[in-house]
Amino acid sequence: MSTAAAANAFVYIAVKPGGGRAMGLRQAPTVPALAKVLRTENQLLIRSYRVPGWVAREQALSMKDQVLLNEQLAQLLSRGVPLVETLDVASQTVRPTTRPRIVRLRDLVQSGASFADACRAVGGFDNVNIAVYRGAERSGDLAGAAKELATTARRRLAVAGKATTLLIYPAVVSGISLVVAFVMMVVVVPMMAENFTRGGVKLPWYSQLVFGLGVWMRQNLTLVGIGMAALLVAALVLRHAVMRGANLLMRKAPLFKDVVIAQESARFFGVMGAMTKTGVPIADALGVANQAIGHPTMRRQLERLRTRLIEGGLMRQLIDEVTMLNLPTRRLLMAAEKSGDLESAFHTLAGDMTDEVDKKSARLLAAMEPTLIVLMAVFIGALVFSMMMPMITMTSRVGG
Repeated sequence: MSTAAAANAFVYIAVKPGGGRAMGLRQAPTVPALAKVLRTENQLLIRSYRVPGWVAREQALSMKDQVLLNEQLAQLLSRGVPLVETLDVASQTVRPTTRPRIVRLRDLVQSGASFADACRAVGGFDNVNIAVYRGAERSGDLAGAAKELATTARRRLAVAGKATTLLIYPAVVSGISLVVAFVMMVVVVPMMAENFTRGGVKLPWYSQLVFGLGVWMRQNLTLVGIGMAALLVAALVLRHAVMRGANLLMRKAPLFKDVVIAQESARFFGVMGAMTKTGVPIADALGVANQAIGHPTMRRQLERLRTRLIEGGLMRQLIDEVTMLNLPTRRLLMAAEKSGDLESAFHTLAGDMTDEVDKKSARLLAAMEPTLIVLMAVFIGALVFSMMMPMITMTSRVGG
């Protein structure tokens, strides 16, 4: 049975409750469906224009919305509230931009689609969530699975927050250094170059290089601005390549690689805990959880574990070959598999790895602070040194 018609993209004009006009991009199967979605937001559709689908491509469901949705599912379903009513309540708790998607999800479920199929039809849900929902519907514990997904999403938010902190600090320090250097080059350096030239002071080669560059930048500010804008545009266009390069560097650099492995491990064990909660076999759960892993070596080792497990290998023996997991983690998993309590082990390790991310991130920040300060001092100090040396030389000559 088809769960939904293919969505089309529309540019729409609607009347807001206060009487003003609203414009936007939205996906919907038909114009009447678009009008119905807008009515749930207290907007009256006036006119719509169909546009290519990529123009209004829907983004993935944000992590915060995943937390809100899954918490509502866990709380209300566990108290016997029907799924359709639960989704109706959940549509009021998520962000306004996500509300139409949850409304469509409710309509599909009300029309007879399974919850997992409806999630796939409306888009925005990743394969991990859909697989967990599908397994939960088979086991009849959608509330429990939603609770696990909410916990996992909250852990991922915490981990993402740490990653953002790690990126913000060097970005701020580097930005300050570049701004200070730019002001010195286009304001201070040309003024000093003019004074030294007028005074007939012989400059060392490095001072000549810095002063020449500063004078050129000041005389060609428009060209410099165009160059900076071009670099910014190139960074935006090539952002995926830049991110891949940054990820590769973080996987190799000392301290950074420990944080990355802890992040990947926390994500993996969180998904495994949610999957095994719904009764999904270990091999199938590994197939889904591996999709959440971004580290190539770790993913390759876990894929090999899954393949050999399907071929008849023993989990407690194969897990020891996943060297990307530290020894205590492997020993815990081996003991848990032997006792038949892998689900609890996955939950425990997900929490432990999240705590490990906190510890390693704090350690990394503690190491980055003095390092970045020293680099900034060297960078700015080189400019100051090139300007001060001619002054020191001139002063010594006057004194002599």
